[in-house]
Amino acid sequence: MRKSLITTAVLGALAAPSFVFAADAAPAPDLTVAYNIGLYSQYIFRGMTQTGGKPALQGGVDLTHSSGFYLGAWASNISWLRDPYGEGATNSSTAYYKKDGHLELDIYGGYRYTFANGIGIDVGALRYQYEGKRMPGTVDANTTEVYGAISYGWLQAKISDVITESAWGWGKSKGADPTYNSASGTYYAELNATIPVSDLIGAKDGFTSGITGIAHIARQEFNGKSNEPASYTDYKLGLQKSFSEGALNGVNVGGYWTYANGRNGAWTYDRENIGDSTGTVFVSKVF
Repeated sequence: MRKSLITTAVLGALAAPSFVFAADAAPAPDLTVAYNIGLYSQYIFRGMTQTGGKPALQGGVDLTHSSGFYLGAWASNISWLRDPYGEGATNSSTAYYKKDGHLELDIYGGYRYTFANGIGIDVGALRYQYEGKRMPGTVDANTTEVYGAISYGWLQAKISDVITESAWGWGKSKGADPTYNSASGTYYAELNATIPVSDLIGAKDGFTSGITGIAHIARQEFNGKSNEPASYTDYKLGLQKSFSEGALNGVNVGGYWTYANGRNGAWTYDRENIGDSTGTVFVSKVF
């Protein structure tokens, strides 16, 4: 019902003391920046340890616009590029890199949006950069993918497709065997579930709040006949707890089990199959 001008004026005058001195609420910024840092007992990427079972320090930054566009960068220490490669290999001369190769830097950007019905989409591109000098005859480890994901509730389905000729040391690149096939078209198809355990059991506060279950299955399928031995399926199960109050706000702790059924000849580094069944624990913080 529309008020008269007199009524509005009177109410406005009576309310003046309360709003003249009140600060206006700041509008939400169009651009937000978030930082993350984490300490992991090892770095697992798509079921494969990247640090030979040793700890990893990781961190990143994300810039997000209110429109849904985002940019980010993330980094972690690694060891696989300098570890002896191949079954029975113990000499560093069999490694992919002979200089540096201890750092992975990921640079990515894309667009995400959630519709009114709860369905979310996420599309973008990601560059995996590994600085260092390769051993003669080895394939470039640097890789670029484009990806697309759709999510609803607990579930997400995502596919990532390689658009470079090389992919993590497989494929074709300058200085490598010319008979090797291009890895372009290699894909990673994954299904992820993020299960709100605390919500399901009705835990809204206390130690049992903020607990989430993690379940994952995926297929890494390498394109090109010479690259087919590198294909595998990987699995992941885990739990994590998020804190949202006080000094621990933004802190996450957890652990997970992973396994990848990669072939020994393709995924043996430092005399170990880096996809073997293993457990990882971590603590991280977003701020």
